[in-house]
Amino acid sequence: MRTLLVTGGAGFIGGNFVHLLMDETDCQVINLDKLTYAGNLDTLGPLAGNPRHVFVQGDIGDQGLVARLLRDYEVDTVVNFAAESHVDRSIDGPAEFVTTNVMGTFNLLDCARAHWSGLGSQGKAAFRFLHVSTDEVYGSLGATGLFTETTPYAPNSPYSASKAASDHLVRAWFHTFGLPVLTTNCSNNYGPYQFPEKLIPLMIIKAQRGESLPIYGDGGNVRDWLYVMDHCRAILRVLDGGTLGEVYNVGGNSERTNLQVVDTLCSLLDELLPDSPHRPHARLKTFVTDRPGHDRRYAIDASKLKRELGWEPRETFESGMRRTVAWYLDNALWVSRVTDGSYRGERLGSAS
Repeated sequence: MRTLLVTGGAGFIGGNFVHLLMDETDCQVINLDKLTYAGNLDTLGPLAGNPRHVFVQGDIGDQGLVARLLRDYEVDTVVNFAAESHVDRSIDGPAEFVTTNVMGTFNLLDCARAHWSGLGSQGKAAFRFLHVSTDEVYGSLGATGLFTETTPYAPNSPYSASKAASDHLVRAWFHTFGLPVLTTNCSNNYGPYQFPEKLIPLMIIKAQRGESLPIYGDGGNVRDWLYVMDHCRAILRVLDGGTLGEVYNVGGNSERTNLQVVDTLCSLLDELLPDSPHRPHARLKTFVTDRPGHDRRYAIDASKLKRELGWEPRETFESGMRRTVAWYLDNALWVSRVTDGSYRGERLGSAS
């Protein structure tokens, strides 16, 4: 039975990954999360009392805590989701992104290396450190082409720059120290438990309330959308069979403009909320000034993951969006509880 230290496991992708591990494996999970605004214990509520899940509130930058968890629980796998991840917030306050994404990852790597170095030969061979990153490190694409694992890094926001730096640290710990690492770079995730500052849950909630749906610029910015549980299964596949030191891109093969995403959401809400006084929800759309450094297009080539490890997304954009909208409509209590703090759906990242 593997023992995983999952960092950021009360957040969006990390929380879904922990649920997948509990549902489909027999491993033990040590779940380390700082519980910032985007981490929420309600996401882990269904796991209460599960003896294979241990939650620890703490910071990945806390050297003593990380070292103790690795030692006391005899961890053989680290999966690092912990990150500040919202581009708009990185514009307003980049320091936290450098602290968590760069220095936090450095501390995890250094603690993992010390722990791994003290293992026996079998333990060393079995140990894995998987770092979860983003396609935003590659910069912006033109109208054609796809990001591959060899695309040069060209980050354009404080967020993507901090993730690029963490990716480089992970690579260096493999080539310099031999730490058995893996890196995944994913496209835009969506699905259950996503904090409603991101496009899809924010639009769902605002539309339900009859509030305006702000769309940056002309709405033509393109992203490749990946259903979160497809991403989580890809991570498991990379952990099980990925080549050490390699990078694997994870994409949903679902390019859509922001405007197309909002239109899809509005149509689904019209269908699923037939008595809403705000129908048709598309009339709530408004166009606002674009944010600084807004990359025009991202698109992932995930053929390496398919070719080498046999992974493909199970959800189409249409099926994943329907699942997502239905989940938010069915989980209004979760939404209200995670938004009762400092974030109220206001605009961030205007750099003004």
